[in-house]
Amino acid sequence: MITVNDLYKTIGQVKALNGLSFHADNGTITGLLGPNGAGKTTCLRTLLGLLKADSGSASIDGFDIARQTQQARQQIGLFPDPFGLYERLTPREYVQFFAELNGMSSPAAKLATAEVLSLLRMDEIADRRCQGFSQGQRMKTALAQAIVHKPTNIVLDEPTRGLDVMSTRVLRELLLTLKQQGHCVLFSSHVMQEVAALCDQVVVMAKGRVLAQGSPAELCARTGKTSLEDAFITLIGTDEGIAA
Repeated sequence: MITVNDLYKTIGQVKALNGLSFHADNGTITGLLGPNGAGKTTCLRTLLGLLKADSGSASIDGFDIARQTQQARQQIGLFPDPFGLYERLTPREYVQFFAELNGMSSPAAKLATAEVLSLLRMDEIADRRCQGFSQGQRMKTALAQAIVHKPTNIVLDEPTRGLDVMSTRVLRELLLTLKQQGHCVLFSSHVMQEVAALCDQVVVMAKGRVLAQGSPAELCARTGKTSLEDAFITLIGTDEGIAA
């Protein structure tokens, strides 16, 4: 579970986070939806401990990110850019390396790597170099790296950016599987169809703060609209928000 409480962060002259508060539960897919500059990436970088908030707090499975950074990070799996794989490594080598980077002993990392490669049905490509992999194969390798240390929470920043239709479909299926396994999945996006298709909960953001949080159906009902896109435009247009 991820909890964000009254986060503020100023970068240069920009107030990137402005009292941001929301929660993302286990067994759900939560989407951060907002226009460019809404503060989505700043929020995720703060959750990962890459940025330090000016004030406020955030916790991962009860671990405070500011005070218990290492423990909090171990509860998160970050889905990286699948185009940034080390192409000279095989998926087995790549995933085991990150398992050990997350604190696993070599024997434990080896076992966990074998388990996750089997889970994602990657045995046939596990010992091939990543060079020349299709987008779908790259995505599976990136996801294996993110979940090998068995984190409760999976974080993705605009995960379908640059992917073709088939690869996007594969990723959606993988995220739904993670949800069914009880993971908390949190991702940022400004693609309406992606959020509507995947998310149980949507956090609508603008100017570093939350305008509303709820299911797509709840947001539509609250705004009197029939589609998430129209509800989003209403919320962003008024910039007054609805109590979450």
